[in-house]
Amino acid sequence: MKRYDLIVVGAGPAGLSAAIEGAKRGLKTVIFDENEKPGGQLFKQIHKFFGSKEHRAKIRGFKIGEELLAEAAGLGVEVVLNAAVIGLYQEKEVVVRIGEAVRHYKGDAVIVATGATENAVYFEGWDLPGVIGAGAAQTMMNLHGVRPGEKVLMLGAGNVGLVVSFQLLQAGCEVVAVADAASAVGGYGVHAAKVARTGVSFYLSHTIIKAEGGDRVNAVTIAEVDERFQFIPGTEKRFEVDTVCLAVGLSPMCQLLKMAGCRVLEIPAKGGQVPLVGTRGETSADGIFAAGDVSGIEEASSAMIEGRIAGIAAAEYLGYAVNAELEAAIAENEAALSELRQGMFAPGRRGDMVEFTDEGIHVSVSLLKKGYVNDEEIARFTSASETPGFRPIIECTQNIPCNPCRDVCPRNCIKVESITALPRLNEYNACSGCGLCVASCPGQAIFLVNGDVGGGFANVTLPYEFLPLPKEGDRGVALGRDGQVVCEAWVSKAQISSAFDKTNLLTIKVPAEMAGKARFFKSKGAV
Repeated sequence: MKRYDLIVVGAGPAGLSAAIEGAKRGLKTVIFDENEKPGGQLFKQIHKFFGSKEHRAKIRGFKIGEELLAEAAGLGVEVVLNAAVIGLYQEKEVVVRIGEAVRHYKGDAVIVATGATENAVYFEGWDLPGVIGAGAAQTMMNLHGVRPGEKVLMLGAGNVGLVVSFQLLQAGCEVVAVADAASAVGGYGVHAAKVARTGVSFYLSHTIIKAEGGDRVNAVTIAEVDERFQFIPGTEKRFEVDTVCLAVGLSPMCQLLKMAGCRVLEIPAKGGQVPLVGTRGETSADGIFAAGDVSGIEEASSAMIEGRIAGIAAAEYLGYAVNAELEAAIAENEAALSELRQGMFAPGRRGDMVEFTDEGIHVSVSLLKKGYVNDEEIARFTSASETPGFRPIIECTQNIPCNPCRDVCPRNCIKVESITALPRLNEYNACSGCGLCVASCPGQAIFLVNGDVGGGFANVTLPYEFLPLPKEGDRGVALGRDGQVVCEAWVSKAQISSAFDKTNLLTIKVPAEMAGKARFFKSKGAV
């Protein structure tokens, strides 16, 4: 039986981070993962992360995965793939199936970072080919370069459903609608807004009645539900689609922890059954730790920090970390984790209907019900001056832990007083129009406006992550926040820069009175 100081189960964000911290402190460390590629969800996440520098904000998920893998390799962490852990016992014996062989390993400490699995929802036709999990669609697109379908309905308006809807659009799919049985958008409003402004409709308080088809889906019918989630007759809506994506939540994969005798609790706010863990990831079983979604569903940024804490705690448990060093490292990571757990989307506020931002601004009802902030509501949040020249328009309307816009601005034009505060403009500093804030915003919620470029026209600079990138001189239409056509538009400039990290900047020329409404561009051939 081969022995390791530390065995980590799962090579996702939490597992890799845990292994790195253990190896840094001299632990002989191995990671087992059942997949053929390491990185877990990170390599499917092509969007930019929220948070601050400490949380790797504005870096795309797959890049973070590459960085973690390189760091782990440099520290001598052994990563064993296509290795399914099928047993974990109280004496920290780990049973692994590798190919046709079943092997036994012994760890002096074990960290379980198995993540979560997608939930399902059942309706007539749910078993037809073409009904898939949103995570499966993401795997097809972002790992294998395969579009899951041509016309897609997304069920679920949480962060997973919203992020994957946008990535489906980027892959060239048509998203016919986003539906959710909940009465309000559950994910970040900026994620919903960037989907809505492309023309995708949202149907809240709606769910699927049935999917139709023969050898695969060819149509789906949804209907409105009442407060008891019962269908309301006469509200049916039928869409011709070839794919239905389900983003209806995640459940922690804590089976191994149960097998090891760890105490498990049913906590709906954390996603279901989760292990009882201390502040450092320690379970009720001696020397066994848990980190990431297996101990409660959160974002990947939180999973990485939980992994780091568990890795340091495992090193301390084995006597590889002196107390002073341990306490300092744990405190630093706990502070970073606490920052991510603030604001409207804090774990302790799940399910709450938040009516006001931390600044006392009434939240957008339109955003929650339709996916976008309407023209009347947006004035509550924006603070752009009417001075000549460039001015950033920041349409971030919720208290999300994020501040890269502040950090990238070379002129300190943007203020974010705490990580979850709404960004505000510094009225004493003039914007140069460099566009770094537009490109760095993970929610694509910042725009640059030059209000008078002559002849009664204005320029609006948008974040743009679609191919092909329109060219200077291209003619088309500008869409508003609701995805409806607001005016004709012409491309003034298309900027590509390594500093923008593939968030291209598209500057469109529109009538000056439409500068506050134009938020997306469709070329003439795509209209």
